[in-house]
Amino acid sequence: MTQRSKKTNWLLISLVGILAILAVVAIIKGSSKPKGKAVTLTMAEKRTIKETVSASGKIFPETEVKISSDVSGEIVELYVKEGDSVVVGQILAKINPDAYVSAVERGEASLNSSKAQLSISRSQIESNRAQKEQITAQLENARTIHKRNEQLKKDGVISQAELDQSLATLRQLEANLRSAEASIRGSQQNAEASEFSIKGASASLKELKTSLNRTTIKSPTSGIVSKLSVEKGERVVGTMQMTGTEMMRISNLNTMEVQVDVSENDILKVAVDDDVDIEVDAYIGKKFKGKVTQIANSASNIASTSAASLNTDQVTNFVVKIRVDEKSYQDIKSDLVKYPLRPGMSASVDIYTEEVKDVVAVPIQCVTVREKVDPNKKKLDKKTTGSSGTADSDVNIEFDEVVFLMDADTAKMIKVETGIQDDEYIMIKSGVNAGDNLISGPYAEISKSLKSGDKVRKKEEKEDKKKE
Repeated sequence: MTQRSKKTNWLLISLVGILAILAVVAIIKGSSKPKGKAVTLTMAEKRTIKETVSASGKIFPETEVKISSDVSGEIVELYVKEGDSVVVGQILAKINPDAYVSAVERGEASLNSSKAQLSISRSQIESNRAQKEQITAQLENARTIHKRNEQLKKDGVISQAELDQSLATLRQLEANLRSAEASIRGSQQNAEASEFSIKGASASLKELKTSLNRTTIKSPTSGIVSKLSVEKGERVVGTMQMTGTEMMRISNLNTMEVQVDVSENDILKVAVDDDVDIEVDAYIGKKFKGKVTQIANSASNIASTSAASLNTDQVTNFVVKIRVDEKSYQDIKSDLVKYPLRPGMSASVDIYTEEVKDVVAVPIQCVTVREKVDPNKKKLDKKTTGSSGTADSDVNIEFDEVVFLMDADTAKMIKVETGIQDDEYIMIKSGVNAGDNLISGPYAEISKSLKSGDKVRKKEEKEDKKKE
């Protein structure tokens, strides 16, 4: 055998030896490898759980008044600026009153004219009454004369012509009396008309004076000028007949509220006086306290037309108002920052809708669902299903909520009844007792592949480190 052949044989023997060693090592490692799926465990404990509804929105003053002018015109004086404090009745601005002053003067002239006309009518009434009295006296005298003439005619003292003359005089005076009475009634009606004119002129004058007074804009409430929308010299539109120009807003910044949108799925859980934790974006890490004060009865995004409101694609939300507890931000008040919360700030809230104490609770990830098994129903096969794998007829699939207990080295599926939950834990009403060891991870195993009877083992810390 040559030297080269000996060297080749030696290399082959060495290679076979190395492969044998590797095979032995693999067998040893395989036999020493832990059996079962590596899982994390947690213990069911008794806890206090507070169910919350989370939402976001904006901060608003609880009391905010929009100031608009009742009359139109140019702003000739503006006495406040944004951020000023005002009290009830304080003058805020003035609208040019010249046109309204002239209107008041015309109204006063019209009223005086109506009053003068009433005086004339009353004088005419007195004159007609005096004339009536005079005619009445003449008529009485004419009747006496005519009665005497009738006797004288019978006695043959006077002629028929003289008797006819006295009768004619009597008839003329009777007609004059009726005319005087008609004149009195006409004068009285003129007086009544004048009185109505006076009332109308008085009402018009009152309205004109009111418009004149409204050229001076006064504060209807006390607070802070939180928004100023106009400048001196601008023209504003009054609100008498249309939507007027908003001039400013006055807010009570001592009492603030958060208005949030809560979805229709959560709104039924929320009640007035529920406690609330509030986080404001401007104050990172700071939590404010509050209480629910008002819940909207109608959705905030319902359209005015029924056709638009029937669209179910959009999310339906309800506005919930939450009063911020003033005590919760007293510590951030100062001489420079009198009002820490300002209108328009963004905020998020956690509304505590329900609380249960001393109940069995487990981490949320421990609970999953499995299809409910009904022994009276046959399992669907390919013959009874269509190409999509579903039955030709409608089939209602029901699910049970379950957890997995670790029984020695085996996973045991337990049906449970759950209650309320918070961000981390969920209440277990039945199926699990305090102290039970439950499988809490990995989530993919619990939610999909883990079955009752599977071999499991507790995951070691070093396995997690290897993955890291």
